[in-house]
Amino acid sequence: MTAMQGEAPARDSLAEAIRRLAELVGPSGREEAVREAIREQLSELADRVWSDPLGNLFARREASREGGNGGRRVMVTAHMDEVGIMVTHIDEKGFLRFAPVGGLSPSLLVGQHVRFVGGVTGVVGREPEEEGKDLKHGQLFVDIGVNSAEEANRLVQVGDAACLWRPVQRLGQRLSGKAMDDRVGCVVVLEALRRLAESPHEVVAVFTVQEEVGTRGARPAAFQVAPELALAVDVTPAADTPKARPLPVALGKGVAIKVKDNSVITHPGVRRWMVEVAERHGIPHQLEVLDFGGTDAGAIHTTREGVPSGVLSIPTRYLHTPAETVDLEDVEAAVQLLVRLLQEPAPF
Repeated sequence: MTAMQGEAPARDSLAEAIRRLAELVGPSGREEAVREAIREQLSELADRVWSDPLGNLFARREASREGGNGGRRVMVTAHMDEVGIMVTHIDEKGFLRFAPVGGLSPSLLVGQHVRFVGGVTGVVGREPEEEGKDLKHGQLFVDIGVNSAEEANRLVQVGDAACLWRPVQRLGQRLSGKAMDDRVGCVVVLEALRRLAESPHEVVAVFTVQEEVGTRGARPAAFQVAPELALAVDVTPAADTPKARPLPVALGKGVAIKVKDNSVITHPGVRRWMVEVAERHGIPHQLEVLDFGGTDAGAIHTTREGVPSGVLSIPTRYLHTPAETVDLEDVEAAVQLLVRLLQEPAPF
């Protein structure tokens, strides 16, 4: 079998794994369906699997070989939640007012379908607005196809949460759909655990909750794990569309190794290690510098006495929309780099 013949099924497998997780409904605070789908895959991948009171999902694998001074307790994270909305009021005609859960632009919501945790679907509409006024969330509503508050309350309650809804589409070597942020990271961690035959490290994979509303799950998870080293896997904006903000990340050029964002400046030893491993093994990679945003690494690295932390980022177009787009080659590069990092002692 040639390399190209072997690569296609592998990418197809990654694509299907991403599709299965991305199409689940899991807004921040309501990650149950995602957590159970991931838990089902962990029984053969870890020595112990458990959850904490917030809903973070943990999978520990003991060190399988001697790592000397470079063997660490390594926490690897990806977040399960996605941006969404929460019902704040139901009017007499059954239209639902809502507040955003995470960063959602009102202008991108108009005409979009949403799906509630309980399975009800609806479409986002807007009130006529005055000319020149910026669209606000308060001008939007969800239409679930009813005619009264009584009908609506049989289906949805104030406080119920929903996410954007659209099936994942395959675009050649790319995938487009909702919740690539960060179900693609969850798939990278799961696939790395599958491929990792042995490690000098005690590896604790954590699939976190409520990242989109302030990395709330990562901090207590890190307090429990007490890691000596942390690696977060998340997405990052790709700046390769027309007139995009100039950033050094593009689709199809490999996994991005974070240098900084608004939540973390990567530990220099971790950064050097990640780059050196990627270069030594010929893994396509690029450096990422952001002056905004953040990931679970921002919460983890200031836990306890401080945790040297790094981030493997998957370049993504159209973040926090129902058409987030990733390149499967970048996803594969992220898996390869994570596996190699976990196979080798950390030399710092």
